[in-house]
Amino acid sequence: MIHPVILCGGSGTRLWPLSRMSYPKQFARLIGTESLYQASLRRLSGPDFATPMILTNAEFRFIATEQLSEAGFARARILIEPASRNTAPAIAAAALALAEDPAAGPDALMLVAPSDHVIAEDAAFRAAVAAGAEAAQAGQLVTFGIAPDRPETGYGYLELEDGGAGARPLRRFVEKPDAAAAADMLASGNFLWNAGIFLFRVGDILAAFEAHAPEVLAPCRAALAAGQEDLMFFRLGEADFAAAPDISIDYAVMEKAGNLAVVPFSGGWSDLGAWEAVWREQGPDEEGVATRGLVTAIDCRNSLLRSEEPNIRLVGLGLENIAAIAMRDAVLVARLDQAQRVKEVVAALKAEAAPEAETFPRCHRPWGWYETLSLGSRFQVKRIMVHPGGQLSLQSHVHRAEHWVVVSGTARVTVGEEVQLLTENESVYIPLGAVHRLENPGKVDMHLIEVQSGIYLGEDDIIRYEDVYARS
Repeated sequence: MIHPVILCGGSGTRLWPLSRMSYPKQFARLIGTESLYQASLRRLSGPDFATPMILTNAEFRFIATEQLSEAGFARARILIEPASRNTAPAIAAAALALAEDPAAGPDALMLVAPSDHVIAEDAAFRAAVAAGAEAAQAGQLVTFGIAPDRPETGYGYLELEDGGAGARPLRRFVEKPDAAAAADMLASGNFLWNAGIFLFRVGDILAAFEAHAPEVLAPCRAALAAGQEDLMFFRLGEADFAAAPDISIDYAVMEKAGNLAVVPFSGGWSDLGAWEAVWREQGPDEEGVATRGLVTAIDCRNSLLRSEEPNIRLVGLGLENIAAIAMRDAVLVARLDQAQRVKEVVAALKAEAAPEAETFPRCHRPWGWYETLSLGSRFQVKRIMVHPGGQLSLQSHVHRAEHWVVVSGTARVTVGEEVQLLTENESVYIPLGAVHRLENPGKVDMHLIEVQSGIYLGEDDIIRYEDVYARS
């Protein structure tokens, strides 16, 4: 059995405005009908794979479990990283956890993969994993390289030793090249893109950490020992994990180790690192135009046009080499060949303290989601969706009153000592200061409109008395 370890963090800057700090790209439906995270779960499932281990942060934990359930997975082991420390500490913590797991142990194979990549041919990828498993069983630290089809400057490269099939010896890692060097490497035929996917025995990678990066392993071991179960999650010890260096697995271990192998893969891969990559993966038409959503393209060429809102029509007229991404709260228009610079957009917006820089318009919660429809002086209108069985905390507000109107489904509403069921077109008033709770006792999603009024409408105006999701 191979134990998948899925890395599910990210800052959400490269595909802004669809991807943001509060909702990074792995959770978005960029290609097809499922998210990249869900596609990763499916790819790493089946008779050869054990229950996945997912490493994510506290902000994403409920989104990760919700999409896990949507994809039909009954369970997974979810480790919460209390601080962002790059891939080396994440992989070290996962290896330590698997070493202690009776279902795994030091001889188990662990396959580490990001959750935000596109792989077109799942069967071909599983075949590559099988080839890598043979090398890993022999004590090799295996990475996977993508056969390049263009002189790409946005990826690191892997240089192969000459000859051979299957897992081959890895000569060296190469940093992201300039255009001339990328062209030379493509022409040589002896270089692969570094996919950031790894396969090794648990004991072998722990031995590599001991030899090359003990400063990573020690705080991760302490963080695992200090960790605690929290609902269906396991939280690593905060202070200990924060003491680990912020470093990638490549720099910490792989570039120093001698027992390295690489499996070439040519089954279609992209890390969707920029909107240009999304345009390429969507499959442009004969004019080079890729569209999604409510879009009309007139006399356009080599462009990506996406409307991410069902009520916003995006029209492109006479465009060439343009990426236009429309959302309800933000629109990006950029040259397609400048899409790698979107991080600069996010930085500029953060400097202006613009909430759109990091906050997604739809805020996901363990019980469902909400979004603001209208905001003005002393009032706010929200749309709220609660999943079947979901419930908000028992709470009160100091500065605002609320009026709820159910538009679909059934709501169980507690106000003070009174509990009532509301169905479509029924409403209830929540006075300022009243202790209240909203629940969905039905079998379908419940939607309601909330109208808030008061002198302060911030999300921090909340006093929680009970919460089934253990939030403070």
